[in-house]
Amino acid sequence: MTVTILLIRHAAHAHLGHILSGRTAGGSLTADGVLQARHIARHLADQPIAEVHSSPVLRAQETAGEIAAAQGLDLSSEPALDEVDFGEWTGKRFDELARDPAWQSWNDNRAQARAPEGETMLEVQQRIERHFKETAERLAGGIVAMVSHCDTIRAAIAGILGLSLDHLLRFDIAPASVSRIEVGDWGARVLSLNERAA
Repeated sequence: MTVTILLIRHAAHAHLGHILSGRTAGGSLTADGVLQARHIARHLADQPIAEVHSSPVLRAQETAGEIAAAQGLDLSSEPALDEVDFGEWTGKRFDELARDPAWQSWNDNRAQARAPEGETMLEVQQRIERHFKETAERLAGGIVAMVSHCDTIRAAIAGILGLSLDHLLRFDIAPASVSRIEVGDWGARVLSLNERAA
């Protein structure tokens, strides 16, 4: 019961690199982001994708929508793929967060720290891992595209590789990138990391 999962980070949006968007409403893709999403849809067009799953957040939905349209598939909105719930930090500028000792503690101690009124990275990791297992049981032998967010994907990859969540910042997940994994009743493995469409 093995499924191949294409973990895709959403394409670029206006807040990227400036504001911790989190789960805020809005945040549509920029014009460049739309082009990135279309480019990745073309990059994956020859893959026999069975389903396209997306975080409920708009920037992920728009990215996934391009992939689903290219495949002739409907889009499934999946809370398990949602952005980290950053709680009180949601919508704050990164330069403001940099002055907050709790933000530094969060980045130094991801295995235990909790965003204020939000989630821990362990909770994020557990919800996405459950979704992988449920998908593998239902779609054995298939390929599924899952559009999510940088830290959510990092948490999933770290779990598969056996990395501490404290080390999430040791690898990058770029916008509109693909990381391929296989998941089955035997466990999981990473096939590729942070692929960019050529």
